[in-house]
Order: sequence, then C-alpha cells, then structure tokens
Amino acid sequence: MKLEVHFGDNLGYLEKVPAESVDLIYIDPPFNTGRRQIRTRFRTVDGERKDEPSYGYADSFDDFTGFLEPRLCEARRVLKPDGSLFLHIDCRESHYCKVMLDRIFGRESFKNEIVWAYDYGARSKKRWSAKHDNIFWYAKNPKRYTYNYEAIDRIPYMAPKLAGPEKAARGKTPTDVWWHTIVSPNGLEKTGYATQKPRSIIDRIVKVHSNPGDRLLDFFAGSGTFGESAHLLGRECALVDCNPEAIEVMKRRFARFKNVEWHCATAATGAAKPARERRK
Repeated sequence: MKLEVHFGDNLGYLEKVPAESVDLIYIDPPFNTGRRQIRTRFRTVDGERKDEPSYGYADSFDDFTGFLEPRLCEARRVLKPDGSLFLHIDCRESHYCKVMLDRIFGRESFKNEIVWAYDYGARSKKRWSAKHDNIFWYAKNPKRYTYNYEAIDRIPYMAPKLAGPEKAARGKTPTDVWWHTIVSPNGLEKTGYATQKPRSIIDRIVKVHSNPGDRLLDFFAGSGTFGESAHLLGRECALVDCNPEAIEVMKRRFARFKNVEWHCATAATGAAKPARERRK
C-alpha cells in the first residue's frame, strides 16, 4: 500500500485534499507545554553509553485553539461520511479541545474519551504525578462509522480465577482506559523523536476504526508511528509534518518500505511537489 510523506504546512496540505476522501484521521499535535520537546537517545556498546542524535520541536503557542481550529475544520471536511477523527492530547489543553471538537463535529458525534495511562518516569513531590494522555474519538456520522469489534486485541483479566478458565484464556476487551507503557527509551521501537507514541496503541486504533485498503491521514506526523502502523496493516496513509527533524526520522524509519512517496509543500499555497524538486 502507498505511504505518502509531505513536508510543509499541514493547513496548506489539507486545503488541497478532496472532500470526503479519508477514512480515518489520527493526530497527535503539540501539547502546548511551553517548552521545547526533546529527548536524548542513547545505546549501550560494550558496557558504555553512546549518545545518539535527539529530535524535537518547539511546543509553545500564544493561541493554541486558534492554531488547531482551522485544521480540525478541514479534517471534518475531508473525512468520509463514515470516517472518524482521533485527537491525542493531554490535560493541559484537553478540555478546550473537547469543547472545540463539540462545536466543529457536533456533540452527538463524540463517541469516547480514551485515557492512555502509563507508569513511567519521575514522580512529582508537589502534586499527583501526571501519567496519562487523552484521546478523543469523534465519528463524522454518529450513527454510521467503522468499528471492527472482532479486531480488538484482548487483554488479561485482573482476576482470572473469578472469570473462569474459558474467559481467562480468551481475555477481555479493553475499556476506555488503556494501560500501556511508553516507548522504551532504549528499546528497538525508539526513533529518538520526542513524544513518540507506542505502536500497540496506534495499531489498536487502525485495526478497529479502519479496514484494509482504506485511506488514512495524520497531519502532525512526528516520528511516523501512525504511517508505519497503517502501512504494515494494509492501509494507504498520508503523513504531513513541517519539522525537518521529523522528516529525517521518517526517512530512516521507512527506508525498508516500498511505495513510499516523498513530497514537499510550496510556502505560498501548500501544494504538494515531489521532493526531488526541492533538492535542486
């Protein structure tokens, strides 16, 4: 399946996308933390730590919702009638984003607030440590949308003896609270890009909310996790990011894939042009 990567402004790109042409959108925009997001990557060689390049981005906006709103309006426009949007955010801006999504999609289109909970990293001594993100699911048509129940991965029962051997062997479906560790800082999945999300979380969304052959979109692509998941699960996908470091990460990540198209956007219109033109 084709995987497209577009380097440039995502709003310019979205304005060129035909209406009702995308089956599933997942976005993990900046969280407006007020600081630069960066994470050191390292590996151990012969017992010694070897630092590798780190990748990140500035994460500060004077008007965060003003930045997101036109992009979310375009997202709704390009979704097919039975398509869904997933917005991944954290507690700093989640309540503002929920109100904005209600306004754009309609309150009846809200299906779930998924809480991704993890238990990793330092603990605060001044407040309850923040160890979760929020993922909002909106269906463009609240009465007709893709939800492949049989594709849901099963998780173990916390009290398998109470569930009985048959149910314990099958496992149970997750609720709207997803317990899953972050990407290991020195694991094989790690790209070195700050805020990279685990493949297992993204795979769950792709499998349940789209079908093989569908067209998917992530216009805050970052390290490209959504694109990798879509490609390996037999979906077409377009990725957009304006950060050169994100593009470099994705180039290495997708080097083993065939049918990857690289594009860049003109500064004036956002129209896509082949990357080879940019290198002249």
